[in-house]
Amino acid sequence: MRQKLTEILATRIAAGTLRPDPAQHAVLEQLESLRLWLETNADRRVGLFAGLFAKPVTPPPGLYLWGGVGRGKSMVMDLFTEATDIRAKRRVHFHAFMQSVHHGMHQARKQGVEDPLAPVADDIIRSARLLAFDEMQITDITDAMVVGRLFEKLLAAGTVIVTTSNRPPADLYKNGLNRALFLPFIDMLETRFTVTELVSPTDYRQHRLSGMQVYFHPASRVSAQIDALWSDLTGSARGEPLSLPVNGRSVTVPRFANGVGRASFWDLCAQPLGPGDYLAIASALRVLILEDIPQLSASNYNEAKRFVILIDALYEARVRLICSAADIPERLYLEGTGAFEFERTASRLREMQGADWSA
Repeated sequence: MRQKLTEILATRIAAGTLRPDPAQHAVLEQLESLRLWLETNADRRVGLFAGLFAKPVTPPPGLYLWGGVGRGKSMVMDLFTEATDIRAKRRVHFHAFMQSVHHGMHQARKQGVEDPLAPVADDIIRSARLLAFDEMQITDITDAMVVGRLFEKLLAAGTVIVTTSNRPPADLYKNGLNRALFLPFIDMLETRFTVTELVSPTDYRQHRLSGMQVYFHPASRVSAQIDALWSDLTGSARGEPLSLPVNGRSVTVPRFANGVGRASFWDLCAQPLGPGDYLAIASALRVLILEDIPQLSASNYNEAKRFVILIDALYEARVRLICSAADIPERLYLEGTGAFEFERTASRLREMQGADWSA
């Protein structure tokens, strides 16, 4: 028997995996009609795409769901996407999606295609009737120039789009370069999407971590505890790599799900990364699980310098940090060049362990 979205939510609440939240319940009621339309019209096309004799259908508006961090936006969207019984659906983090769009456009340019966005949009239209984006945010001028045209093509073809964001449409790309060129896209979001704020009083990610240990040492003995935290924060998701565009290249977080990134010290600090890369990571994540921080000294000075920059970026962005390390913060870097400067980083690592730090 087909369960409604609110019934699926109630089942999970009864099982103790979720907590009751009227705001989430209300959003799922909105999404139920969208789910029904998709399941009824999954194989029908729109307008010019309907075919010569087929009766065209008009899809309902998509949903732009915004609100504070940790309020359950990703969970609501994932529940909707998983429960919608159609094959042509795709759920992706917005950064990763735009990275794939730019890659596709680059390949089209190499083949001499006049409008490189056209084949990229056509591929998406063929493969996805439902497109679910997590964490829409526009921080890059190239994304700002592409996303409006892309959405126009997708909506014209009847692709239903559901997206989450931490900010309302009017605040996207705020103070960005040539923002006036981006304003028509904001108008499109406000007129062609149902814009809904998820007004929940509870930061569920923070609630889960409140009072829990988030700094573990020695690192060699805590893999099971780290795995348990990942499972709890992501709903047991496997996680996928998250590639973030930075100045024409990309930086990758090896595992990402539900706003949570997971990487080893060596993944992020043994690579030739700089402040821009760490700022991109900090802006894309709500929680970072960083594993296997080693003892630091002059022998791994470059890695230690990058670690300091990474912690500064996470600290300024108020990203929650869970980590495993060789020792307590004050004993990670005891001697050698940079030991004195590391005292501030050790202090920040200690402060970031506070139960309500990122609140």
